[in-house]
Amino acid sequence: MKQTRYTLRALARLLSYPDEQLRSELDLLVDAIDQEATLPATRRAELRALVTGLQRQDPMEAESRYVETFDRGRATSLHLFEHVHGDSRDRGPAMIDLAQTYEKAGLFLSPDELPDHLCVVLEFASTQPPQLAKSFLGEMAHILNSIFSALLQRESSYAAVIAAVLEMAGEKPQAVSITQDEPMDESWAEPQAFDGCSTRGQARPGEAQPIHIVRPSRSAERAAT
Repeated sequence: MKQTRYTLRALARLLSYPDEQLRSELDLLVDAIDQEATLPATRRAELRALVTGLQRQDPMEAESRYVETFDRGRATSLHLFEHVHGDSRDRGPAMIDLAQTYEKAGLFLSPDELPDHLCVVLEFASTQPPQLAKSFLGEMAHILNSIFSALLQRESSYAAVIAAVLEMAGEKPQAVSITQDEPMDESWAEPQAFDGCSTRGQARPGEAQPIHIVRPSRSAERAAT
């Protein structure tokens, strides 16, 4: 099976905030993806088009579009548990469990990193043997397809990155039905007093499925260290 380490790390960086440091790395990232040649040539061409677009944009515009794309609503959030648990109390234990999975493989997060962010997930997957990384990412394919579909609706070139992640998971990117984000002012509104129990932010039956963490075997853990 082909090595996937550099492709996964490059995809993680392409989904990062496009600050000056990232913009200086863009050509190196797509070169690494091309050299590993894990992704289809058509997908690699789409990723290079994304990079070209970022390089041509005014830096402030690129940063503003990134925030508008990924930080303004749940449908395109890169925090995967946002799609599974929303604001429910189940999110905390799930975060702890995922962080412990990383730590057992020798990956320790900084205080400002959240374990469910897709960039962190991809960094972890890059430390694992290819087959284990593929299985791990495959567990969250339903979430990735939802994000991919929301980005397609917005005609965002970042959809190519999520499609690439799906292909690394051995899945076919496909458009699925998604729930439209509610207006930002409504989602941040204070609930009325004595307004009953709210289900906002909690997963409803038939929507998102939980991520089942694939824990590495002892031999895989030793290979990752």
